[in-house]
Amino acid sequence: MDTGAISSGCDRVSVLDDAALARLWDALAERLQRNGLEPRGIVTLSGLDRSERYALAGLVGRPIPGDRARVDLQALDIRLRSTGAARNLVAAVEMRRGPLVDRPGARTRAAAERAAAWRAARGELELRGLGSEAWVDAWLESVRLVVARLPASVASDALVRAAACISRLPRPGLRCGRTELANRTAGDSHSLDDGSVLAALVLRAIAVMTSRAVPESAPERRALWEVAGVLSDEVSTTVMTLGLLPLATSAVAAAVRLRSEAGCETHLTIKDLRRLDRMVPKGKTVWVCENPRVLEAAMEAGAGATIVCTSGNPTVVATTLLERLAGDGVRLFYRGDFDWPGIAIANRILNAYAASPWRMACGDYEQALAAAGDELVPLPPLEGRPVVATWDAELTAAMQRAGRAVHEEAMLDVLVGDLS
Repeated sequence: MDTGAISSGCDRVSVLDDAALARLWDALAERLQRNGLEPRGIVTLSGLDRSERYALAGLVGRPIPGDRARVDLQALDIRLRSTGAARNLVAAVEMRRGPLVDRPGARTRAAAERAAAWRAARGELELRGLGSEAWVDAWLESVRLVVARLPASVASDALVRAAACISRLPRPGLRCGRTELANRTAGDSHSLDDGSVLAALVLRAIAVMTSRAVPESAPERRALWEVAGVLSDEVSTTVMTLGLLPLATSAVAAAVRLRSEAGCETHLTIKDLRRLDRMVPKGKTVWVCENPRVLEAAMEAGAGATIVCTSGNPTVVATTLLERLAGDGVRLFYRGDFDWPGIAIANRILNAYAASPWRMACGDYEQALAAAGDELVPLPPLEGRPVVATWDAELTAAMQRAGRAVHEEAMLDVLVGDLS
């Protein structure tokens, strides 16, 4: 065979497709991908048999005397183009080994996409007011292994959703269901299921924020969720209600109406709320109290009022119901204890749901003090740091002067009178 030129026509194809060149095409494919698809450098083949030497000589245009050969990629690229055997070396190799990948370019793009993912996560945290938190850097470092094997776009989405979920974790003392948190954050109630990437990312954040170890077992993961106030079901927490008359025709709605018409309280779970539509007619007044004794006293008095009881600091099921009621155009009136935790709860509820204070003014507090004094009822001392009542500028100062807490039970006659 003439080693000075690659023959034309059918012979041109037969030279390139000679089975004896298989090792060469493999070596070229590997080297080109490492080179970023640039034809440069040398590949060396050893242990060549006679057919391989003959085929290689026809390809490169020079004799291959021994069983070892060095092939210059740039020279071979020039030869293939000049003879018309192929558009270029990359095209010739891809014809025989399939599409080649620019590995350095892919690494560069992946690094840029990864950097963009971290920027997106930080941006989401900044957007939600968490960007300057001390735990952020430690969390982002902790989750690198979690997202390392994910495609960059998937990693970015997961990190952003995790940042959104972290921002919605319950405040200290509050509780929420894990599926509820997942649904609010990602629109998928199963996105925080055990074993999901999103759950792993959020759990690592909780671990960093609470200085705990990353959980390794299912019980440890459940325990860490609970540390953050996230419950693993939608039925373990309830909100106590009285007089709700949901408008739906479902069995759940009928059961609630039946209890209300009988003057009985109803405990609703998150799952119940999912299955109920409008709870009361638009414009209806709903009274919201902190202590179950108020609702119980209203029942005993046969009051026809509609009542929601938060049972202290409202859980997510309680806040979800209040949010639903407010969204349905219901008039909410709230009252709680005249103590510092009670004032803090009232601030949140009044502001979050456009509720009106119910017997929570400075004058109401002073009247309750006077009534307790007249009846020789001992009132507990105020404890903790003072909290400013956002709805009444004089209330906090009056409570500080008196130094006494007035709980709802001390005002039952007045409150039940309002409800009746």
